[in-house]
Amino acid sequence: MDRIEWHDLPAETRTAVEQHTGPVEKAETAPHGVMSRLACTVHTRAGRSFVKGTRQDDPQAWVYHHESQVTRRAPLAPHVLWEVDAGGWLLCGYEYVDGRHPNLAPGSDDLDALVRTLTVMSEVPWPETIRKKPLHTRWSGFLPADVPSGLQGRGLAHTDMSPHNMLVTPAGELLLVDWALSCPAPAWADTALTIPRLISAGHTPRQAETIAQKVPAYRGASPVAVTTFARTVHAEWDDWERTRPLPHRAALTAAAGAWAAHREEGR
Repeated sequence: MDRIEWHDLPAETRTAVEQHTGPVEKAETAPHGVMSRLACTVHTRAGRSFVKGTRQDDPQAWVYHHESQVTRRAPLAPHVLWEVDAGGWLLCGYEYVDGRHPNLAPGSDDLDALVRTLTVMSEVPWPETIRKKPLHTRWSGFLPADVPSGLQGRGLAHTDMSPHNMLVTPAGELLLVDWALSCPAPAWADTALTIPRLISAGHTPRQAETIAQKVPAYRGASPVAVTTFARTVHAEWDDWERTRPLPHRAALTAAAGAWAAHREEGR
């Protein structure tokens, strides 16, 4: 999606935001991400905050409200500061996280923080006041009609485990940002979805599984359910690569395929 700059927003929208932030002295457009029409860090006398959103007539505008609702309830996530609906735009303001994206390569010092975050996340139930289709429904085109019970969990899952959605703070805590694709899923789903990312970063499938096994929820998951999950991830990502190609997808699809093949070999 083409990004709009802060200064190109309607004056009414910027004024509504500045009622929460104070006058914006500088705004920097985010370098990563493909979803948000606006995504930027704004600088004010009070400090920095992260602002994202889209036009009110965007069919996906509801996603931003959903994201802010989930983020308010998620551990290890930025604080939601405000929501603005003005000038034809829906914008959400988040706490600015002073951090860096983690290194997921073998031997990285960030892997322990990743396991700690995945463990905390695996213990959080989905907030049932927020309506959202579960992950197994999202994947209905790639799963058998009789969905295994092990794939029908109701944990709070982020589901987009790109390292660009992770920030390591100076204190060594790994936070998750960009909760737009969150939904109910098995407690171990985010850990499983991290495995192809680890493989893409240089781990073998066995090494990636060893890291995932440090998360109790993943360690206790049904092997059959995990294998079905791996097969489904590969099928969905392969479909995306063919129908909605992006530069990064080929490597991720190959990593997911390697994981699925590893799981099949271990059956």
